[in-house]
Amino acid sequence: MTKTHYRGRFAPSPTGPLHFGSLVTALASYLEARTHMGQWLIRIEDLDPLREPPEATGQILHSLEVHGLRSDEPIRFQSRRQAAYHAVIKQLINQGSAYHCTCSRRQLLANCGQHLNDCQNNLTSPDARPSAIRFALQSEDCQWQDQLLGAQQQTIHAGVDDPVIRRKEGFYAYQLAVVVDDSDQRISHVVRGSDLLNMTAQQLQIYKALGAEPPKWQHIPVICNKQGQKLSKQAHASALNDNTPVDNLVRALKALNQELPVIFHDTSVNHVLEWAIGHWQREAIDLTSQ
Repeated sequence: MTKTHYRGRFAPSPTGPLHFGSLVTALASYLEARTHMGQWLIRIEDLDPLREPPEATGQILHSLEVHGLRSDEPIRFQSRRQAAYHAVIKQLINQGSAYHCTCSRRQLLANCGQHLNDCQNNLTSPDARPSAIRFALQSEDCQWQDQLLGAQQQTIHAGVDDPVIRRKEGFYAYQLAVVVDDSDQRISHVVRGSDLLNMTAQQLQIYKALGAEPPKWQHIPVICNKQGQKLSKQAHASALNDNTPVDNLVRALKALNQELPVIFHDTSVNHVLEWAIGHWQREAIDLTSQ
């Protein structure tokens, strides 16, 4: 389906409660959509139940709600999209764009990424051994235009860089699901952290294999802790204090280098968001931490 107007999204993985870095990304994507008179969606990327505390999804959605960040359409849960991902993988295998891989990470690392088992010719599971399914990349010097960072280039090596799209345990992988759902939901623009920048070239090839139009990407600097680590559950990032949403939003706008009034006195979440929509300046984002 043709994309006719701006459709953005925020798609967190529910590995823990929302932290400040995620709020910054959510707010930037929300403001981009609103200033373009577009729609903004929320999608929960709950693809890995082994890493997802049962309470995390509710915590994330509650945090977004109290910060005034509400989806314009019903929230999508990737855990309910298994049939769609299965169908796409079947299509990719049938057209020779995906294959079964029995190599372990240790084997690939020891062999500089080269497959040991002639995996690229395995269009069906070769034997009783568990196998992942990988997308078959084509070697290329990929170029694209990032809406914040400008011209980008990434070299892809077929075989060595082929991403897993279904894990050996049967779980569908991010690189497949993000393309399938962004395409199905007609997402025209994606604002996300710069830690995902190096995945873009691979995703462009998956879009091409599916005959789908990719979105325009905008990669913003990730928020780091005092040790220079990206804020994440693995880095023990603190959960947002949902009792101080105004303060959190003001901090997020400062992190996005927006020129704020002297101070917001006794105001509301809606007031902060209204002001931010009317004064949003993408070009002000500080790229020196990129």
